[in-house]
Amino acid sequence: MEYLKALQINLNLFNVTSVIDILIVAFVLYRLMLLIRGTRAMQLIKGIMVLLVATALSSLLNLNTVHWLLKQTMTALVVALPIVFQPELRRALGKLGGGDFFYRPLNQMNEGDRTALINEVVKAVQSMSSSRTGALIVLERNTGLEEFVDTGVRVEARVSAELLVNIFIPRSPLHDGAAIIRGDRLQAAACVLPLSDSMELSRELGTRHRAAVGLSEQTDALAVVVSEETGTVSLALEGNLYRRLNEAGLRELLGKFLQPTKRSAISSLWQRR
Repeated sequence: MEYLKALQINLNLFNVTSVIDILIVAFVLYRLMLLIRGTRAMQLIKGIMVLLVATALSSLLNLNTVHWLLKQTMTALVVALPIVFQPELRRALGKLGGGDFFYRPLNQMNEGDRTALINEVVKAVQSMSSSRTGALIVLERNTGLEEFVDTGVRVEARVSAELLVNIFIPRSPLHDGAAIIRGDRLQAAACVLPLSDSMELSRELGTRHRAAVGLSEQTDALAVVVSEETGTVSLALEGNLYRRLNEAGLRELLGKFLQPTKRSAISSLWQRR
């Protein structure tokens, strides 16, 4: 009877606000699972779950020494978790702080300049695909890529198909690395990008593809890859890799994902400042 009374009290307290509260928590947990899916963080979480179960069992079985050791380990993990999950935390905070708040010029280009940029990139990619010239071209969107630009050689030239093709000619000084585009300007070439730890990527994919996916996991940039072995064209975005794109498919995706976004009043104020 006491249990039923307690249950009735809890049911009386359950209202629309409680439903909204539960839905928000469920959504956050779902997004967190999507964020770490296919990364080494999944193995780390499994390890933490094993420690939690072992700690509970050691307490039930009165294994005092083992329980004490496990509790100390869990305490140390609380301090170590921000370091262990640094890539995932960085990615999550980047997504949280992204969007319209930080103004970047790429999505604010006029329609004509944006179309011209896409034409030059597609033209260069198709040329390199035909000759099986490996390439990695990054297009900055809202998230700044200055830290990756600093790892390469500054170019700061207007984007053209001829410039991109010449950069990735085999054994040329700038061919090994990524070319980063901001607006209609090629900021730098031979840039170093982070490699993805995703377990879902095919083993046949090389360093260029993993670097493209790795950057797209941490930022909202678009990364176009031309395979040196097969000449196939891929596009990385938000941790996903669109493979075997033809000219029309690449042009469609670039046009779709480079569309300007609506800016809020806060974003407009940031731009004016």
